[in-house]
Amino acid sequence: MGIEKTQEVIDLLEKNGQEHIIKFMQTLNDEERERLEDQILTIDFHQILELYDNTKKKFEIKESKIEAIQYFDKEKISSSKKSQLDSLGEKIITSQKYAVVTMAGGQGTRLEHTGPKGTFKLDVYGKGKYLFEILIDNLKEANKKYGVIIPWYIMTSKENYAETKNFLEKHSFFGYDKNHVILFQQGELPLIDKNGKLLIGKNKLIKLASDGNGGTFTSLRTSGALADMKERGIEWVFIGGVDNVLLKMADTTLLGLAIEQNVQIASKSIVKANPQEKVGVFCKMNGHPKVIEYTELPEKMAEEIDSNGELKYGESHIMCNLFTIEAIEKISKETLIYHQALKKNSYLDEYGKEINPQDANSYKFEAFIFDAFPLFDDIAILRGKREFDFAPVKNKEGVDSPRTAKELYEKFWN
Repeated sequence: MGIEKTQEVIDLLEKNGQEHIIKFMQTLNDEERERLEDQILTIDFHQILELYDNTKKKFEIKESKIEAIQYFDKEKISSSKKSQLDSLGEKIITSQKYAVVTMAGGQGTRLEHTGPKGTFKLDVYGKGKYLFEILIDNLKEANKKYGVIIPWYIMTSKENYAETKNFLEKHSFFGYDKNHVILFQQGELPLIDKNGKLLIGKNKLIKLASDGNGGTFTSLRTSGALADMKERGIEWVFIGGVDNVLLKMADTTLLGLAIEQNVQIASKSIVKANPQEKVGVFCKMNGHPKVIEYTELPEKMAEEIDSNGELKYGESHIMCNLFTIEAIEKISKETLIYHQALKKNSYLDEYGKEINPQDANSYKFEAFIFDAFPLFDDIAILRGKREFDFAPVKNKEGVDSPRTAKELYEKFWN
């Protein structure tokens, strides 16, 4: 079997132009080679080489296909309408049909924090609070209000799974019922260099990277988390990031709006600070909801004003999304588009020597959560407010940094 497997791997590598790995395999002992062979047999070469081919194609947007999208401004909804929406949302939560997913696969690299991003401590009120702790506070408050325990699903990366689990256990889940906390892992894709060659990592395996937050849907299904949700009778799922300290994970107005509008997906937005702000914005493309990246929105359109004197394309996507369980199942079976990012990655060459490149040398492929929106005819968008809904911790200094998040958090809770 060993010889047959090795031959199968060699044939696969030759067929897909990866001869450097065949050479590298000659530097390995039997155990190392077997681990690498097992990994190679799990790689979808057709997919990865297709993604590589796409790096050579130019992406173009036809302006005529883009139109502004309808939204509801939370500030302008009448109090009677708001309580009507809230009661629709509350009914779902109190009948235990609501779950929350937190995407926590990132490391705190940009913050110069070692460890999973959720373990970063924000200096609030002098003693500080971890990002995970801030989210748990938000969930505990909702549980108390609605007399339930909301199931909480945390998506980690493969590399930070153990560390996240240990951290939460060490802190006794900050008082959250651990029977309602489920950790699952994000999918990964191989890194590929500018010539279409797979990279080998220091661990003598093909180098992989997380497949982006758009991989959440497939990961929910393949990990068994989706089946767990169905078993619990969940109908609506909120998906958000770990780093927004003002994230409202159980917003009954947003949930009620989605139910009233009879849609399968909903999202909260905030107004762009200015036409040039580097954020993705909601629009309709070819009649379907879409988030268009700031790099892809023509400048003329970014500056366009509507009849109310507001930006026509001014609704920013802030990773505050709601899906029916059916929507998640549907998306999980689709292949979303992948975006490429050229990054600098060290690797082992075919002789096992470590190479540390000076410049970006390899492509990382990621799907984004909003790439799933065009699979649906419509989306309910609730416009929130930056000072109430959006205080991300992304950069070490300046915009969206611990300092700005601390200020917004303390101001909101005082």
